[in-house]
Amino acid sequence: MTLIDAGDGAGAGTATKPLGFSRRSFLMGLSAFGALGLAGCAATGGMSVAEAERVYGPLPNERFPVPAVNLNKVDPKYLRRRVRYDSKEAVGTIIVDPRHYYVYRIEGDGYATRYGANVGRAGFLWSGEAYIGRKAEWPIWTPPKEMIARQPEAAPYANGMKPGLDNPLGARTLYLYQNGAYTLYTIYSTIMPETIGKGISSGCVGLLTQDMVDLYEKTPVDTKVIVLKA
Repeated sequence: MTLIDAGDGAGAGTATKPLGFSRRSFLMGLSAFGALGLAGCAATGGMSVAEAERVYGPLPNERFPVPAVNLNKVDPKYLRRRVRYDSKEAVGTIIVDPRHYYVYRIEGDGYATRYGANVGRAGFLWSGEAYIGRKAEWPIWTPPKEMIARQPEAAPYANGMKPGLDNPLGARTLYLYQNGAYTLYTIYSTIMPETIGKGISSGCVGLLTQDMVDLYEKTPVDTKVIVLKA
């Protein structure tokens, strides 16, 4: 998400409800710092209704069970799809295309897996190269002090928000690094399908949780990430 400062990484605890403001308010106002038709049974956006319902169904075995995606809130073009994508980058490289709201994982032989995404809103877009410095399942989220100064409602979480469905980082997070330093940008998971295909964050990139779980499992630490210019 954009950067939500994912601060402390994974940690134990139970989900907590935001105090006085919603998860949407987090997503719409996170501060970032640092570098960087489904219809009948016909295939739409490369996926049939039955397949989409399977791929984006509930994840009951997660630490915090994840609900199914409301597919009525997602443009079918943003559903996961294997597409032609010519690239000289190594297999596994992640390429973020904020202009078109897509994240690609290079698969080789001229193909990539494409995921729909939300990206940084105007004024918070960034581009460049980075790498996955660390990754976490159900991480703790700690807002940076600069964010708390701008959004005092985040102050209750100065020492970290426990993992859970209300945590802005969601179920999985990939942390972007440059030259050994955390950039404060992440690729994170969201259970808010209405945000896909929109610029809502402060520079981070969000995927539907079901897509993020897929990408996370395929992405080791040190994976190269390229963020294209918007």
